[in-house]
Amino acid sequence: MTLSAERPNEVEVYSHVPPASTGATRKKGRGWLSQHVGTAIVAGFLGYIFGHWLGNMISSGYTVEVNTGQNSIADLLALVFMVLGWLIGIGALNYPLAKLVGREPSSSTSSSAPTLEDDVGGEAKVDGELEGWSRYFRYNLDHKVVGLQYVVAVLMFLFTGGLLAMAIRTELLNPTTHVFSADTYIKIVSEHGTIMMMMASSVVVGPLGNYFVPLMIGARRMAFPRIEAFSLWVFVAGYMVIFSALPFGGFPTGWTGYAPLQTQAGPGMVSYLFGFFVIGLGMMAAGFNLLVTIINYRAPGMTWSRVPVFVWSILATAALLTLATPVLAAGGLFGLLDKTVQTAFYVTEHGGSSFLWQNLFWFFGHPEVYIMALPGFGIVGEIIPVFCRKPLFAYRIAAAGMIGVALLSFFVWQHHLFQSGIDPDMRPLFMLTTELISIPTGFIFLVGMGTLYRAKIRFEVPMLFCMAVYFNFLIGGVSGVFLSDVPVNVTVHGGFFVLSHFHYTIMGGLIFAFMAGLYFWLPKMTGREMNKKLGLWHFWTMFVFFNLTFFPMFFIGLLGQPRRVFTYAKNLQALNDFSSVSAFLLGLSFVIFVVNLMWSQFIKPKKAAANPWDSLGLEWQTATPIPPHNFDRIPVIMTDPYHYSEEGAPALAYFGEDDHVPVRSGSSTSGDGPA
Repeated sequence: MTLSAERPNEVEVYSHVPPASTGATRKKGRGWLSQHVGTAIVAGFLGYIFGHWLGNMISSGYTVEVNTGQNSIADLLALVFMVLGWLIGIGALNYPLAKLVGREPSSSTSSSAPTLEDDVGGEAKVDGELEGWSRYFRYNLDHKVVGLQYVVAVLMFLFTGGLLAMAIRTELLNPTTHVFSADTYIKIVSEHGTIMMMMASSVVVGPLGNYFVPLMIGARRMAFPRIEAFSLWVFVAGYMVIFSALPFGGFPTGWTGYAPLQTQAGPGMVSYLFGFFVIGLGMMAAGFNLLVTIINYRAPGMTWSRVPVFVWSILATAALLTLATPVLAAGGLFGLLDKTVQTAFYVTEHGGSSFLWQNLFWFFGHPEVYIMALPGFGIVGEIIPVFCRKPLFAYRIAAAGMIGVALLSFFVWQHHLFQSGIDPDMRPLFMLTTELISIPTGFIFLVGMGTLYRAKIRFEVPMLFCMAVYFNFLIGGVSGVFLSDVPVNVTVHGGFFVLSHFHYTIMGGLIFAFMAGLYFWLPKMTGREMNKKLGLWHFWTMFVFFNLTFFPMFFIGLLGQPRRVFTYAKNLQALNDFSSVSAFLLGLSFVIFVVNLMWSQFIKPKKAAANPWDSLGLEWQTATPIPPHNFDRIPVIMTDPYHYSEEGAPALAYFGEDDHVPVRSGSSTSGDGPA
C-alpha cells in the first residue's frame, strides 16, 4: 500500500494490481476434472438415481404416500443426491472436498483469498481481458461473471413461470368449457406462484446486486467469492427441484403450501418443501456475503452518508435474506419430516399444529415481500437522478426509509392470518403495524417524487420503466392499505382483489424496476447497447397490457370471484376474457424483450459508449469492458454520486493516477442531457 500526498488527509490508496501473467494466455488447473454445466447435469442425474435406490433400500419398501404408493423417503433422498451431484459436477464442492480428504486443492481453489486468475476462473490475458464463453458455464469466482449467470437464471425462472401464467389465463377464458381438470389447474397455479416468488426473491439481488455492489463501493471483489458462486448454483438447483414437482404430480396447495393440505398432498409436495429449503440456502449465502461485502469492503472515504442508494437497498435486503430465510428453511425441514418419517409438527390429530406452518411461512413471507420490493426502489433511486440531472432528493430519508421498511417487515406477518383463527385481540395490533409500514415506504416514494419535481427529464427507456414503477406501485400500495384493514380483509380475502394487489406491488414494482436496471446497466455489463426502438415497443406493450391485465382483477375480486378456482359466475366472463387477452399480449411484450436482447447483444451488436447515460456512479468510472480486478487502484471517495447540476461540486472519487480523470458533477450539467 502507498500513501499519496496529493489526496486530502493522507488516506491510503492501494497499489496497482500486477498483470495477470506475462506472455501468452495462461490456463490454470480446474481441479480433479473439467467441470461445467454438462458434467453437473450428468452428475445430478446419477445422484438422483443413487438417492432413489438408497431411499428404497433404507425404507425397505415402506410407503408414506398411501394414496399413490410413492415412497417419500426415496423421493427426498433422490432430490438430495441430485443437488449434491449437481454441485459436485459444477465444481462448487471442490475446495471443501479436497480439504476433507487431506489433499491440497488445485491452484484455482487453494487460497482463502482468490487471486486475480482465480477470480476469472483460471483464464486471463496479459491485458486483463476475460476470454472464452466457457467461463459462463462453469463455477466462476468473478462477481461480474456470476452476475451475468444470474441474469440467465432469473430469466429462465421468469419465462417458465410466465408460460404457466398463460396456461392459467387460457383456462379462465370460459367458466364452463375447461382446458384442464380442476386438479391439474390448481397444480399449475401452485407451480406458477412458487416459481415466480422464488425467482422474484433473487431477481435483482442475484444479477445486479452481485455484479454492481463491489463496483459501486469501490471493491475489487465480493468478500467471499466462493460463497457467491455457490449461491448461484444452489439457486439453479432449487429451480430444478421445484420444477420436478410437475412430473411427480404437482402439489395442490398454492404457493403458500398450507397444512394440513401439505401433509395430505402427493409426492410433488416433497419437491416443493425441499425446493424451498435449497433456494433458501442460496438466499442465506447471498445475503450474508452481500452484508459482509458492503460493511467491510467499502473504498476509503465511502462513509455511510456516501453509499449509493442502490447499495442501501441491497444492504437492507441482504439483512432480510440473512435473518428471515432460516425460518423458511426450518419450516420446510419440519414439513419434510412430516412427509417422510411421520413426525407431527403440522398434523393436528397427532399433537402438532397447522398454524405453526402458517406462522413460520409468513414470518419469512412478509419480509419476503420487501426482499422483492426494496431492490426495485434502489434501482429506481439510482436511475432517476441520472435522467433528471438533479441530485437525489432527501437521500438520507431514502436510506432511512429502506432500513425502516426492513425492520417493520418483521412485525406484520400475522395480517395474513386474520381469517385463520388468530386471537381477535391481536388483530388491531397487526392492523396497526401493517399500516405503520406504509410510512417508511411512503418516504421512499416521496423521495422519487421530489427528485422528479421540476426536473427536465430525459425519457430514455430505463427512465420510462422507472416512471412505470411509481405508477404501478402507487396502485398496489393504495390497495394494500385497504387490505391491512380487518373488515375489508375479511371481505376480500382469498379473492382476485388480493391477487391484483400483489401483482401490482411485485410485478408492477419489481419486474419493471428489473427491466429498468437491465436497460440501464447492460451497456456496462456487456459493452453493447440495447436497441432503443425495440426497447420502446417493449416498454409500452408491457406497461399498457400489464395494467389491462391486472386492474380489472380488482373488480373481478370485488364481485366475488375466488382465487385458485377454475370455474366462476357466468356474468364475470367478459372481465376474465378481457384480462386473459391482455395477459397474452403482456406475454408478447416479453417476447419483444427477448428479441431485443438477442438482436442487440448477439445478432447485430453495437458497441456502447463508455458512459452512455452520463452517470456519475462509480461503476461507470472504470474501464469498459470492466477488468477482472475492477479498478487499477482503489478509489478514494470524495462525495456521494448524486451531485448533478451542481457547479463546483467535488470530484466523485480520486484514483491516484493521471489516466483516471475524476468525473465532476459540473462536467455535464445541462438539464436535458449530457453536455
